[in-house]
Amino acid sequence: MDIKPEFVKQAKELWPELEWIKNEELKNSTTQTWALALQKSVLTPDDLNTIPFTLLCGPDLKVTFMGHKRAVVHIAKDCGDQMNKFFKTDLPVDMDVLIAGAILADVGKLLEYELKDGKSVQGSYGKYLRHPFSGVSLAEQCGVPANVCHIIATHAGEGDMVKRSVEAYVVHHADFMTFEPFRERLKL
Repeated sequence: MDIKPEFVKQAKELWPELEWIKNEELKNSTTQTWALALQKSVLTPDDLNTIPFTLLCGPDLKVTFMGHKRAVVHIAKDCGDQMNKFFKTDLPVDMDVLIAGAILADVGKLLEYELKDGKSVQGSYGKYLRHPFSGVSLAEQCGVPANVCHIIATHAGEGDMVKRSVEAYVVHHADFMTFEPFRERLKL
């Protein structure tokens, strides 16, 4: 796989939180996954900082894709820190796995979404494969380990059918606690 350096640079600029990952191999594979998604996507970093984070809340939603995604990563990290502080070895959270999984959870949306008349819409690829599936595919191509791919696969409703890891629970709830209130508020 040949990822162009400009996409690696864009991934690093979009995600300063990559620096929180201490394992260099995991940091690199997480960065490469985002770079590959950017290279394959019709969406640019500017688009990601402009388009709404979900297609499910209609045109009144002003929270951007990156605004939501970065909030999820910060909330997941804070939660993991507190769990490690209070539960120690009783329920340990692997912070590198948690952070990488939170950063990668919606990477597949870069293949799922397209722009039409300046608005994000579900593209033809997205009609067949939702982002948890395409996200895992991208991540596996970049050497992301199975415990992080598990988070990508289970962060959305698809994960309700399997046993989630501790890190996957944290990311799932961080994602939904920053989505459901918008859906309720906008009465969808």
